[in-house]
Amino acid sequence: MTLERVEAEGLFLIGDPHIASTPPGQRLGDFAADILDKLEACFKQAEMLGLVPLILGDLFHWPRDNGNSLLVDMIGLFGQYKPFVLVGNHDKYQARFTPDVSMAVLNAAGVIRLLSEQGPAFELQTQQGLVLVGASPDSTPIPKSYEREDGKYLKVIWVTHHNISFPECEKKQHVIKEKPGIDWIINGHIHRPRESITKGMTIWANPGNIARLVFSRLALERKPQAAIWTPDCVDLKKWEVPHRDFYEVFPDQEFPPEAEDAAVAESKFLQGLERLAWKRTHEGEGLKQFLTDNIDPEEPESKLIWELYTEVTDGNG
Repeated sequence: MTLERVEAEGLFLIGDPHIASTPPGQRLGDFAADILDKLEACFKQAEMLGLVPLILGDLFHWPRDNGNSLLVDMIGLFGQYKPFVLVGNHDKYQARFTPDVSMAVLNAAGVIRLLSEQGPAFELQTQQGLVLVGASPDSTPIPKSYEREDGKYLKVIWVTHHNISFPECEKKQHVIKEKPGIDWIINGHIHRPRESITKGMTIWANPGNIARLVFSRLALERKPQAAIWTPDCVDLKKWEVPHRDFYEVFPDQEFPPEAEDAAVAESKFLQGLERLAWKRTHEGEGLKQFLTDNIDPEEPESKLIWELYTEVTDGNG
């Protein structure tokens, strides 16, 4: 297999933008315009530094039904830079990447370089040497190792979108350990930045994301940031993304009880409420199947989610 080769000084890593026509949660104002501004700032910074922009999954918050005007604006912006984009869990509809999701529209328009399959993705030609970039999109395996050709690659980098056992993460499906032949594993999905961890030859990094989705003290304290990887770095270099004041984009009110930012963003309760507010009867059947597949009847919030589903669809699901 012949891989695309790109000349650059390194990678400009953009975590989980979650752009959407309909603002998630308690976000105020024009959420889509705010995220577009952040993405444009990232792309321009990457271009100025001679880096390849790479989005670490969850480009979209809702996989489908984003407005045409948003997609047109994104095509206009992304077409100037053609970033690599890893598929995240929010980019898929009912856990599948299908031709009718919003990211597929950008791919069909030729304005992104889609990373939708597990395996080697592209080669990065740097001044120091040749780098291999591999990818593990959401729900695909992270390789146990990578068999390197003698002397071909200076570094092997793997970008992922997974629950990884960084400290203080509640979901820990992937243990942090050495992956022979892989120098770096750089993860999206977990919104709160984590300290990089070295195991043997492998450095595990989680730079965090560029969007604030959850109204919480953690979101107030945390600044949206991207990250820079170059062949000679010992850790990712963080770059604070230009952003508006917290209380310009969230209500000025009391915070809810403390909860871990990423856990709140991924909780079935909030996802259920947001999806139910967004969905209407014409997709009730698909939503019913989604809830059947994903909601645990033993969880206390499940009864409320089903009651809201019935109310929103008038029982027509």
